[in-house]
Amino acid sequence: MLARVRGGETAAYGELVVLHASVAKRTAVFLGAGADADDVVQESFVKAFRALGSFRDGAAFRPWLLRIVANETRNLQRSRGRRVRREELAVLPDDVLDPADHALSAERRGELLAAVRGLPDQYRLVVTCRYLLELDEQETATVLGWPRGTVKSRLHRALGRLRTQLPDKEVQR
Repeated sequence: MLARVRGGETAAYGELVVLHASVAKRTAVFLGAGADADDVVQESFVKAFRALGSFRDGAAFRPWLLRIVANETRNLQRSRGRRVRREELAVLPDDVLDPADHALSAERRGELLAAVRGLPDQYRLVVTCRYLLELDEQETATVLGWPRGTVKSRLHRALGRLRTQLPDKEVQR
């Protein structure tokens, strides 16, 4: 599909957008874009299209795109400049959640999300990528721009904090 886009077939880029729009929006919401997630995703796809010439052949498109989404979300947050407002906008709309997420009770999901939101940014971001967006370690490292070892250590520390905050709940190891 990427070869078709690079060959000038713009309709093929539309197929890429349809294929990756959902995960891009979830990424933007989970990383703090909140109500501005659609704008972040749109800007990310525009930037990705413009940068396709620098995209490495054989590389995975999804982590590369999500890295752009993460950067755009960070840019948005910097422009807001107020953490409290960002956290209010990070409320997860029901239409962004997967059906499997709906199976969790609303109370348990609320407790867990509150605990995750309470984590320092570096821990919240890694937990969001690994468990809420279901990215593997390498994809998480790519999206966040961190070495893989940093992802592992921060995830370990984040889960330890969650275990102490939610001692009677099951926190995945």
